[in-house]
Amino acid sequence: MKASTSLSKLALQKFKRNFWGVFSFIFLVLCTLIAIFAYALAPDNSQNANQMHLSIHSKAPGFTVDMLTIPSEEEKQNRIAVFFLGKKTTTTEIPISSYQLVEDGVEIVAYTPDGTAGLSKVYPISQFRNVQRPQDIKTQYITEKKFILGTDKYGRDLLSRMLIGIRVSLAIGFVAVFISLVIGIFFGSLAGYFGGKVDAAIMWLINVTWSIPTLLLVIAITLALGKGFWQVFIAVGLTMWVEVARVVRGQVLSVKERQYVTAARALGYNDWRIITKHILPNSLAPVIIISAANFAGAILIESGLSFLGIGAQPPMPSWGGIIKDHYAYIILGKPYLAIIPGLAIMSLVTAFMLMGNALRDVLDVKN
Repeated sequence: MKASTSLSKLALQKFKRNFWGVFSFIFLVLCTLIAIFAYALAPDNSQNANQMHLSIHSKAPGFTVDMLTIPSEEEKQNRIAVFFLGKKTTTTEIPISSYQLVEDGVEIVAYTPDGTAGLSKVYPISQFRNVQRPQDIKTQYITEKKFILGTDKYGRDLLSRMLIGIRVSLAIGFVAVFISLVIGIFFGSLAGYFGGKVDAAIMWLINVTWSIPTLLLVIAITLALGKGFWQVFIAVGLTMWVEVARVVRGQVLSVKERQYVTAARALGYNDWRIITKHILPNSLAPVIIISAANFAGAILIESGLSFLGIGAQPPMPSWGGIIKDHYAYIILGKPYLAIIPGLAIMSLVTAFMLMGNALRDVLDVKN
């Protein structure tokens, strides 16, 4: 037991000396925290950050505009649900270029993209809650709103969409890798431990699955299960187990010949206990490394599916979906609308790959 603890400490010390491993770990922890508290951090905390303002579509990062908020009767919502899942809202936000307080309310001039004079309209004081005089409208319902990353083609806050979109990428990674690990470890351990016909049957299944292009198989499964968020989880997970199974099989074939496994058989332990208690714990180091790579692969596959329109469905924000909506803007003078989510995907995938490389170096007993 002391040797195990010592090896764990040595591995941790080696990991701490790996700059890119530590940097990637901190970055991924930060991304996970952002995903958990996305709605608390997002300027637009409506569900899916779907508050549209068509008059201010495709604005550059840092764009500011005065916004008039018209309240509506909203049902009471659980604060915890709002914090984690966003706010169900029917509130109307109107971008304005100018406003003037009048005796019975406020007169506004709507914002126009080309700078021309917009429509003028008077909103009576009766449309605003808890307002006794026009001056209260100015303080409570007219604010200057800044879009740090600009707006998308529907006038939605791009920063909010990006913050909430990270949930899709990380969730697809976690669930897909979990599914692939459960299936891959199960089949790989059976094939490696029992051998013979069991091994031949499982290897036939692995080779058949391996021969089908991953993206094609994902698309087929997605189309069979239907478009949607959870369908993508299952589809990606069912295509990533093959590599895990092959690695686990190879590890089990090596480990099952060790003396402590032979001793376990001599003591009369059943096969299930030998596999779960003696073989798998000593075979999972390469699986951990593969999981990091699979995590990155799952994010890329989900982004590709969303780009093709069969991943997360609108209005749910997805980085791949944001690129799909705006890739044409690359040649229309506003490339940042596609570059920002592209850089986000690249950063997240790179972090997982660097983490995998660091884990490989740490868990390699030869180093």
